[in-house]
Amino acid sequence: MSGAVDLSSLKQPPAGAPGAGSGSGDYAVGEADFENRVLRRSTQVPVVVVLYSQRSPGSVELVRLFETLVAESGGAWDLAAVEAEANMRIAQALRVQGIPTVVAIAAGQPLADFEGVQPEPQVRQWLTAVVDAVAGKLEGGEPGEPEPEPEEDPRFVAAEEALERGDLAGAEAVYEAIIAAEPENDEAKGALRQLRFLGRAQGLSPEVLATADANPSDVEAAVQAADFELFNQQPEAAFERLIRTVKVTAGDDRTAARTRLLELFELFDQGEPFVVAARRKLAAALY
Repeated sequence: MSGAVDLSSLKQPPAGAPGAGSGSGDYAVGEADFENRVLRRSTQVPVVVVLYSQRSPGSVELVRLFETLVAESGGAWDLAAVEAEANMRIAQALRVQGIPTVVAIAAGQPLADFEGVQPEPQVRQWLTAVVDAVAGKLEGGEPGEPEPEPEEDPRFVAAEEALERGDLAGAEAVYEAIIAAEPENDEAKGALRQLRFLGRAQGLSPEVLATADANPSDVEAAVQAADFELFNQQPEAAFERLIRTVKVTAGDDRTAARTRLLELFELFDQGEPFVVAARRKLAAALY
């Protein structure tokens, strides 16, 4: 399929999400069971999702063809018949443009698709290509019970409970203790970075922007303004501000601005395009 397709939103259906659509037998799937019947199942064998409409006789016939073919498949693939009108979130997530649309899902991701009614020989050929594409790459086997969720680390639970009480210092102490015992615990280090940022930023007022703009070489004002911008979901502006500060300062001031910028980078996935771009600009400013 062209372009990235994100199915993560379908792992948590909204309250009252429709269940399986009508008229497609044992293979009917809706939002409420999409995660288990499609995403989880697709880690074992490819799942062919047929989005159809009861108002489209051709799409209903296509569902019946797939039901016949899956019965002949010997478990090499599975089928999910989704009534599009009753499950619009699924249709939107799969970027459906017309009915019927058929999408093969493997390992939780779209693998191949086609739109419109196709004759049986072409459908069989398409299915063969899908199965061959994932041969030996999935777990295989029959669907079982969902894997149990891993037990929560009681230390992280304690930190989360402290945060719910508004006890930032208590949560910070828990994360620091985890890192002291396990210096390579990336989850604790990431949580501590986020917590310290929130502790700094949540009390800042918009006036810090004017103060920083009035004196670009004031490092303390610049780092506060950058925190404020990032807290208000303007990471590019925050990064640009600190890069400008690096350019106009020297010595300890420059080091302080650079250090804070690197700390802000660590709050994000390092592959984010705006982080990559800012790292390049910082390198140019330094050298």
